[in-house]
Amino acid sequence: MEIESLRNRPEITTDEKLSKKYGSFRNLLAELESRDIPSHIIGEINEKVSTVNAFQGPAKGLRRVLRKEKDSIVKLLEKELKIVPKGYYRNMWMAIGMSAFGVAMGTAFGAALDNMAFLGLGIPIGMSIGMAIGAGMDEKAAKEGRQLSFEA
Repeated sequence: MEIESLRNRPEITTDEKLSKKYGSFRNLLAELESRDIPSHIIGEINEKVSTVNAFQGPAKGLRRVLRKEKDSIVKLLEKELKIVPKGYYRNMWMAIGMSAFGVAMGTAFGAALDNMAFLGLGIPIGMSIGMAIGAGMDEKAAKEGRQLSFEA
């Protein structure tokens, strides 16, 4: 089974943001064509590509549809095949680090120093911890050949 391609649209050349999103989506599809992907997943990807191809609204709406469908393809690949784009785990763990580690550390600093103004001090520390964990996971995915050659 072959992955569908995006149809050419004349409005892409006039809108720089739309052109970037469209090119990114095309790069994702080109990368997936070079990989061995099961046919049931290719069928789901083709449904998402068909949704983009069938969209008839304004450029802003097309940008939204492109982002939504690209994100859903990336989530599908991560969930089913553990294939991720560059920086996927770093970005995910950055948010987790800020919220889980950073707020807890900031609260501990604030309580220990008896000044809750130090609450904000933990957030950048947690962000750094999360980014380090995510970068390690990205490196592991690259070594195992589970990383796509583009950044989401």
